[in-house]
Amino acid sequence: MTLKQDEEFMLLALLEAEKAAELSEVPVGAVLVSQDGTILGKGHNQTISTCDPTAHAEIIALRKAGQKIRNYRLISSILYVTVEPCPMCMGALIHARVPRLVYGTKAPKWGAAGTLYDLSSDPRLNHTIDVTGGVLEKRCREIMQSFFKTQRDLCKT
Repeated sequence: MTLKQDEEFMLLALLEAEKAAELSEVPVGAVLVSQDGTILGKGHNQTISTCDPTAHAEIIALRKAGQKIRNYRLISSILYVTVEPCPMCMGALIHARVPRLVYGTKAPKWGAAGTLYDLSSDPRLNHTIDVTGGVLEKRCREIMQSFFKTQRDLCKT
């Protein structure tokens, strides 16, 4: 995929993040596509609304894609996500054999694709993932910062 294509799919992930924000969920969105650009699954955070700690955007997109292609191995896919995945989501990407991850902004407290941990290239694991970070980084960071500022402002009232 080209940078332009990466940006186009990241815009779709940002739309998913906006859906999460509308539900008062942490605004993270994800889109999983095949190598030819077919959308296999989309998701946004739903941990609060579903009372499910595993309902991260990445996990939802992976589940939908697996159901769509009727296989848990997603070996010819690319995951676009607005925020660097956490260890749980990176573990799921590794188990699914996703070959490429593209994310928007780093997650300094949770990032497992190079920021805090680097599960994407750990030679002890049976699969590595090619990672591209910083795609539409400013927009991805701004939606997170805006959400948390609003949450803090609500707590003050």
